[in-house]
Parts: sequence; C-alpha cells; structure tokens
Amino acid sequence: MAEEKSALQSAREWVVDHKLRAVGTLWLSGIAGSIAYNWSRPGIKTSVKIIHARLHAQALTLAALAGSALVEYYDHQQGSGSKVHQYAKQYLSSDGSSQKE
Repeated sequence: MAEEKSALQSAREWVVDHKLRAVGTLWLSGIAGSIAYNWSRPGIKTSVKIIHARLHAQALTLAALAGSALVEYYDHQQGSGSKVHQYAKQYLSSDGSSQKE
C-alpha cells in the first residue's frame, strides 16, 4: 500500500510541476482517440467526424484544466503553495533585503 501511495504522490507531483504538458498530452490523446472512434462509425460524413472529435477533445481539455485547478487549490490548502508563491517569496524577500542596504 505504501508503494501505491508513493507512486500516486509521485504522479501528482509530476502533474503539479508540468500542468500544461499534462493538459496538452491529455488533449492530444483525447483527439486521437475520438478520431479513431469516429472513423469506426460508418455512415457519418468526414466533416462531422472531425467536428465531433474536436468537441470531444475540447470537453476533455476543459475537464483537464478543471482538474489542474483542483490540484493547484489542493496544494495551496496543504500549505506547499504553488511555484508562483514560492518564487515570489524567494525573490521578493531577497529584493527587499538588498534594497534596504
């Protein structure tokens, strides 16, 4: 059970560090899967198949962005904060001390 938790924790940390890459990969796999599914359905025009694939991928992208926002919110609530807050603390504190001297 501990290995599963560490693997899940590792995956979550990767998603936190690479949000846009995760969303882009999900979008690409979603549109590829949707195109493959739509091409297996006979009797539908090609333009309609492409439109359906785009709509499926768009819905999947919105879900991935919402998931990314939830991960960011969860990290903020846990106190680890986002990279933006970490960088702001690091650079603002060092800039403030150098300006006072």
